[in-house]
Amino acid sequence: MLNKYPLWKNIIIFMVVILGIVYALPNLYPSDPAIQISGTSAISTINSSTIELQKIVTELTSQGVKIKATDTETKFIRIRLANVEQQQLAKSIIKKMLGNDYIIAINLAPTVPNWLQQLGAWPMKLGLDLSGGVHFLLEVNSSKAIQDKLDMISSEIKSILRKDKIKYRSIQKRDTTDRQLAFTEETICDQALKKIKKEFPQIITEKEFNDNIYTITYKFSNAKIKELEEYALSQNLVTVRNRVNELGVSEPLVQRQGKTGIVVELPGVQDTSEAKRIIGKTANLEFRLEATSKTSRAAIEYFPMRNNPDAEVALERDVIITGDQVANAQSNFDTQTGMPQVNITLDNHGGLLMNKATRSNIGKAMAVVFVEQKPVATTVTEEVDGKQQEVEHLSFREEKSIISLATIQSALGNNFRITGLRSVAETSELALLLRAGSLAAPMYFVEERTIGPSLGAENIQMGVKSTIVGLILVMVFMLAVYKFFGLLANIALLMNLLLLLAVMGIIGATLTMPGIAGIVLTLGMAVDANVLIFSRIREEIAQGKKIQHAIYDGYSRAFVSIFDGNITTLIVGIILFAVGTGSIKGFAITLCIGILTSMFTSIALTRSLVNIIYGNRRKLEKLHI
Repeated sequence: MLNKYPLWKNIIIFMVVILGIVYALPNLYPSDPAIQISGTSAISTINSSTIELQKIVTELTSQGVKIKATDTETKFIRIRLANVEQQQLAKSIIKKMLGNDYIIAINLAPTVPNWLQQLGAWPMKLGLDLSGGVHFLLEVNSSKAIQDKLDMISSEIKSILRKDKIKYRSIQKRDTTDRQLAFTEETICDQALKKIKKEFPQIITEKEFNDNIYTITYKFSNAKIKELEEYALSQNLVTVRNRVNELGVSEPLVQRQGKTGIVVELPGVQDTSEAKRIIGKTANLEFRLEATSKTSRAAIEYFPMRNNPDAEVALERDVIITGDQVANAQSNFDTQTGMPQVNITLDNHGGLLMNKATRSNIGKAMAVVFVEQKPVATTVTEEVDGKQQEVEHLSFREEKSIISLATIQSALGNNFRITGLRSVAETSELALLLRAGSLAAPMYFVEERTIGPSLGAENIQMGVKSTIVGLILVMVFMLAVYKFFGLLANIALLMNLLLLLAVMGIIGATLTMPGIAGIVLTLGMAVDANVLIFSRIREEIAQGKKIQHAIYDGYSRAFVSIFDGNITTLIVGIILFAVGTGSIKGFAITLCIGILTSMFTSIALTRSLVNIIYGNRRKLEKLHI
């Protein structure tokens, strides 16, 4: 028969429809505003007895905070609130009660039923303009990265000259762009210059003679400086993105802005101090040799043992390698002792440096120094909008401690392990942060904005209203012009919206205000296919064809035009998503998904419904179209 799908095809179509409805359902369950209490590190555990949860609940209730429920997990306790306006009040109350021993963060708690969660059905994630959140602009201090790189090369140069017994004298560095070495004899200076040029072709050298002293000044070329600046920004961009993702901030936006800027947007986060703590949470490693009696005092630094802060160990100032040279890091267990450890894999350059340092220092001790940036919050009184208010400022303090000190038994290479950590959670966190990478250059905050959840709620209301108005107008038009076939098109239109929401929830796409605009545009465009099909059916009937043939030809002959029109729009949407940023991506992703879902509902779904209703009726006298 002309207008009849096989059973298997109808089953597939309606299975897709059912799945679309199921996976769109979570969007009916908005998240609860909540306060989350957790420990200050990965090794912290927390429960209701640890923090006297009932006492906190009583205090919140006495101050007018309406509590819906409390959730107790291994790593955190979450207090669900009745409305979002009371989040800041509840946070300040809890912070006064618990002090700085815990992290108190504003959060959103899901309300999706367990049976939907088990199916992997979650609501769409909302962007910064809808859920509220924080926006940061960070400036990368690339000059510090260049200075650190030059210092590392200086350390390597001095090591090579000492190895070849070429006597030199360091000169106080004049600025961050160059370094100098001094020599008493020209032949020794020439020998050192030849060696430096051979081993380090990326630097520019200059020989000078003043006051009976021969000097070699070396620095990076302009091309190398640009390369290092670009690397510092790119590495920091990757590191910030990885760390924010790994530390669990939902759908963050981390992107480059200009030559030295990085934009970070964290939807759902209302506490700038907490957001800065997440961004600034870093961990790095330094590998240093233990100082001996022959080491000069100027070349010695003292660091405490992490497990015993009262015990200090003298280490050489020169760093063998840092966490920058770590290619991979995995937490594991020592097969002999059963203690947690981190297995480290270095990149090629790091492996060569480690091998060179350990090969010539067998029998000496090497320390693994744990470098951590810890947030320090200070409260000062400032004038805000003409009023004196207490404002909290966040800075970071670098702390270094030795987590491992062991004798070098043999030359090490690219692979080795770190022991001495306190728990499995700590080894996992260290491995995670090392995998994510370390910052290639310091960063500082130059701009920060907080978008309140009330503004996001207003945007959502406007977006929903525009979607509903657009949907109703389109549906009225289709009913008025195409009658019963218009009703079928409207059913397909509603399913298109549900499938669009379902797909965005499944793939974890973020909905933004431009994304809502993309949905409204998609709904308007979705009926184009049905308009072409129904108009074609009318033309076929007007030409005297039988109704069954007119329906068949209407769908089959209009398909090419529909496909061509949608595929060109899809290509543009993909290009927008690939090259666009921020709001443009939000618009592009809803547009692309909407095109695909509208192709399915407008063609396959309506054709299946038409076949079911009209396909078994061999003689049709009239068609309501």
